[in-house]
Amino acid sequence: MHMMHDLYLALRRLQRASEIHAKRLGRHSGLTPIQLLILHSIKAMGESTLGDLAKQVSVSQATLSTIIDRLENRELLQRIRSKSDKRKVHLALSDKGAAVIQAEPALLPSAFLDRFGKLADWEQLMLLASLQRVAGLLEEGQTTPAELFEGETAA
Repeated sequence: MHMMHDLYLALRRLQRASEIHAKRLGRHSGLTPIQLLILHSIKAMGESTLGDLAKQVSVSQATLSTIIDRLENRELLQRIRSKSDKRKVHLALSDKGAAVIQAEPALLPSAFLDRFGKLADWEQLMLLASLQRVAGLLEEGQTTPAELFEGETAA
């Protein structure tokens, strides 16, 4: 029982730190971490479809569609109908969207990134693998990976 208690507390501390950073990001940019992640992912992927992006950022297409609507209303991205297949819609950053992510603080707190960057490569990889494993364990049994946190991502 003690280990489950400690595990929950560790997860809670991670969640709280994420929430605090999310509030800082919101105050600074008016964007949520998931919105910034989406903009960064579109930049990294180039033009992508809603389905590809949903898999990349681990949210349902329905949730992503709502977020995309908000970002499009703010002129941070645009939907572009495929010329080869009119049923497909690609997402692309607007110039304004590219400028926003260029000016934004990191998705993670800079002090954390500094400390993390000072760890040995093997330790960085071990921590990343451990977090990915924990996320996988939490998601196991969900119909979609994002279902666990669905209510939190529709920002």
